[in-house]
Amino acid sequence: MLRRFLPNEHVKSVFDIKPEDLKAKAIKGIITDLDNTLVAWDVADATPEIIDWFKSMEENNIKITIISNNKEERVKLFSEPLNTPFVFSARKPLGRAFKRATQSMGLNREDVVVIGDQLLTDVLGGNSAGFYTILVVPIVQTDGKITKINRQIERRILSWMRRKGMISWEE
Repeated sequence: MLRRFLPNEHVKSVFDIKPEDLKAKAIKGIITDLDNTLVAWDVADATPEIIDWFKSMEENNIKITIISNNKEERVKLFSEPLNTPFVFSARKPLGRAFKRATQSMGLNREDVVVIGDQLLTDVLGGNSAGFYTILVVPIVQTDGKITKINRQIERRILSWMRRKGMISWEE
């Protein structure tokens, strides 16, 4: 059961995810979380670095859809200037938003990677729906109320995985 929380990869940030590496894995699309994955949860707009990352993916014909459990206003404000499709109030880890994002990109799940900073929403949801998953280190160590509870549970899961030799990275 806890294996559903195990990502396929772990990286420090989205900037460690390069289009050429994704293409080598035959990845044509990205489903990404927003808060603490692309920008800090309390930052409204994309940074210049994130804008460049989105452009590099687009130049390599890799589609991106943002899915977030956050409200429409928050996700729309971030996504629209990037001309990026989004799903708000996604109810991750439930699979419906992941499937909807994949269909809107016109791709199959084998062609898509899920990127996020949380085991309990992004990785669990992506793994349960059959996607390749990449866990990133949260951008900031502060969180909203519900996420703080999730982080406590995640620390226990990661500690167990580390003891069992399933992961080797440090938080």
